[in-house]
Amino acid sequence: MHKKQQKLLDEALAILQALDFPRAQQNERSALTFLALLNLTTPKTWKDAESPMVGIRSILDFCRSNFGKPYAENTRETFRRQTMHQFVAAGLVVENADEPQRSTNSPKWCYQIEPGALQLLRDHYKAKTWKNELAKYLSTREGLASKYAMEREMHMVPVVMTKSTSI
Repeated sequence: MHKKQQKLLDEALAILQALDFPRAQQNERSALTFLALLNLTTPKTWKDAESPMVGIRSILDFCRSNFGKPYAENTRETFRRQTMHQFVAAGLVVENADEPQRSTNSPKWCYQIEPGALQLLRDHYKAKTWKNELAKYLSTREGLASKYAMEREMHMVPVVMTKSTSI
């Protein structure tokens, strides 16, 4: 991987962290998926980010052709379950923006970056306004790491241990 490609990948990872994604989504696969959702390659900048509708197959092709990462065909489900589901749950990605009622097993199933996230990245990433605009963006949605932590806390049941007296 070239230095410019690695820099873009590192920036994508930093953004996923800033968007409060859990550590499980702060990895190369998720960063490459994020870049594919934005159709962002070198020498483009974040201002050039786009919002194509892409399927998992297109994301795998993007990784191979633009970053030299030839993911195997059998990794599609890994991309879907360990990256896309979390992106959708966090509101970063919209499923089937063109036809929300599309059948789950449709070969036309697709994903698209959420418009607010696209605008945040295009207009503010690497600008002086980034931190303030990121805070505004995050205040309108709950980060996935925080959401998961809250769910773990909500399911906790207090247990009181007492000494039992034997007869």
